Amino acid sequence: MSLFTRITFVTGMLLASVTAVADVAGSRDLEELPRFPESTIVNFKEMAAQERIYPQGAIRRISGKLRFERDVLAVGQLTTITYEIPRTHSANEAFAKARESLQAQNAELLYWCQGRECGSSSLWANEVFANSVLTGSDDQQTYALMRLASPNENSLLALYSITRGNKRAYLHVERLAASSPLAVVLPTPATLQRQLKSTGQLRLAQQTDPDSEWVTLVARTLNLDSTLRVTISGHKAEAWREALVEQRVRASRLELGDATVTGLQLDVLR
Repeated sequence: MSLFTRITFVTGMLLASVTAVADVAGSRDLEELPRFPESTIVNFKEMAAQERIYPQGAIRRISGKLRFERDVLAVGQLTTITYEIPRTHSANEAFAKARESLQAQNAELLYWCQGRECGSSSLWANEVFANSVLTGSDDQQTYALMRLASPNENSLLALYSITRGNKRAYLHVERLAASSPLAVVLPTPATLQRQLKSTGQLRLAQQTDPDSEWVTLVARTLNLDSTLRVTISGHKAEAWREALVEQRVRASRLELGDATVTGLQLDVLR
């Protein structure tokens, strides 16, 4: 092989390599979500007036129909992005970074599941997200549904990460800007408990007063693990403590914290 041929061959290989890792044409990142380092956009779509049903529970197929405990239905402008994660990192890392970034912007976590508790990966891939690339092992998936903070409180953002059998990892992101105001959507107790246990803290910046729905929800969250002890911080911390005790959370599990915190904040006592 001549020197010229060798140079041409190597140059071609390099160009092919660059092309292989380039984002799909016309794609872009969401303003609210920084890209995971060195990840690549392999699928991108923008659609107007789309209807989406986002589950708030494990997904199953029973008698030919999809079943889940709760869901959020919305119609509006939809943007979907699928990132391939570099081999040096995991799908879980990309998911965690995305979730933490959104919550740092006060996005509200409505549902969060991991592994087999999410249900069938093939149903998430094909029925919820209509993207077969996202099919993988049921124990290698993570899903979260979030509501963005004001002034985008009528927008939902879904995160789904998966590792396929070929070890390729993906993070799928969907942002739906609803065309009409979203109704009140409460998180599930299991979601709040997962957040509290995984980070040691549960921030509910919008929940200043202990209204009955949220008191019931927080009480159910705490009573999923009767050994968990927390400090309650916020301007109405004492009122929250009293309300939670009325909902059968043992008083010995609840201590008062920083009264200057905005909203409600629970911190795990180690």
